[in-house]
Amino acid sequence: MKYYSTNKNAPVVNFREATIAGQAPDKGLYFPEMIPHLDAGLLRDIESHSNEEIAFRVIRPFVGETIPDESLYEIVSQTVNFPIPLVPLNENIFSLELFHGPTLAFKDVGARFMSRCLGHFVKDAGKKVTVLVATSGDTGGAVADGFYNVEGVEVVILYPSGKVSPVQEKQLTTHGNNIHALEVSGTFDDCQAMVKAAFADDDIRSRLFLTSANSINVARWLPQQFYYFFAYKQWPDKAKPPVMAVPSGNFGNICAGMLAMESGLPIKHFIAACNVNDIASHYLATGLLQPKQAIPTLSNAMDVGNPSNFVRVLELFGHNHDAIMKKLSAATISDEETSSTISRLYNEMNYLADPHGAVGFLALENYLHSRPGCKGIFLETAHPVKFPAAVGEATGKEVHWPETVNAVMQKEKNSIAMEPDTRFLKEYLLYHH
Repeated sequence: MKYYSTNKNAPVVNFREATIAGQAPDKGLYFPEMIPHLDAGLLRDIESHSNEEIAFRVIRPFVGETIPDESLYEIVSQTVNFPIPLVPLNENIFSLELFHGPTLAFKDVGARFMSRCLGHFVKDAGKKVTVLVATSGDTGGAVADGFYNVEGVEVVILYPSGKVSPVQEKQLTTHGNNIHALEVSGTFDDCQAMVKAAFADDDIRSRLFLTSANSINVARWLPQQFYYFFAYKQWPDKAKPPVMAVPSGNFGNICAGMLAMESGLPIKHFIAACNVNDIASHYLATGLLQPKQAIPTLSNAMDVGNPSNFVRVLELFGHNHDAIMKKLSAATISDEETSSTISRLYNEMNYLADPHGAVGFLALENYLHSRPGCKGIFLETAHPVKFPAAVGEATGKEVHWPETVNAVMQKEKNSIAMEPDTRFLKEYLLYHH
């Protein structure tokens, strides 16, 4: 498998080269030259296959010859070694719970897969790799956990000060060793812009072996397909494919799902479940992709005004607006609706959702309301404990903290304050970490 840049002005590379580079030199995102067609036998007998076997068979065409099969199977086995259950809420709506990994968020899968691939690629390289990543919440903790103590890799995480939850902040600032946290006095978009500027800086690139762990990196983006196969494995009515509602911010997750659908996975339709940062809704209505300033919300991981991965959605469908419209809808859910949905799910269905899951549930419920006979799945992307204030206020109950969270909350935060200025980041990268 080869990968080209979405900006069409960079050399074609293999999976190893795309993973190590992160972003293409022309500042585009890497995209596979072809979409693999799934083995019909895998789908027909999917319930008889282990998650490890499914993940291996899904990802192998994208990896090509860059990782031996035995090593790749070990990597995916370590990636998906926790439950991803499909939980029925009523006869029409199911929750795919992606928060049972080590940092209690869906990004554990992508971060674990990428860290192990990168570790495999650099173990004989003879020089250190610096992973540079911006986070709006869960990416930071998942990347910190996935890369902690990986030999030959230094990790620098930028996060917006005061705009991630207490649990998220502790998960990304307490590791130490090869994990470094920069607390930026700005928004996620400021952090993302600083990271992109660093990648575009020839001086930095000539002196550091730099890569990204955001979902712009193919090794972070592609394994997110696994969720959708595991959901289908557990789906009770194989004759009627589900509608999938995906809480969407940077659009890596939903784009991975749509890639799986285009390769043959039976999914009826996708809903980009957005908060008021609803770039997708505007695109679907107008055909124009117009970034805007991000607005802080209860579902902070989706507070993205310029979603990097949307270009991959466009690429997947040849930039054909009509083709995208047939496969993708968008919904805009307010903070008030998010809070009332958390409350309703708890009181009426005895289900505790986080704000992102609540956005996904309401978007799906609204979509199904006018389409009798359809059923669907929303992605519950993070454990409610990561958002104790929002969940506690909506339910009137204190969220029970798992033991793993208690342990991390006792640790001391260790971050470096930074203005949203690329010059400060450059100085840090070259001289201080």
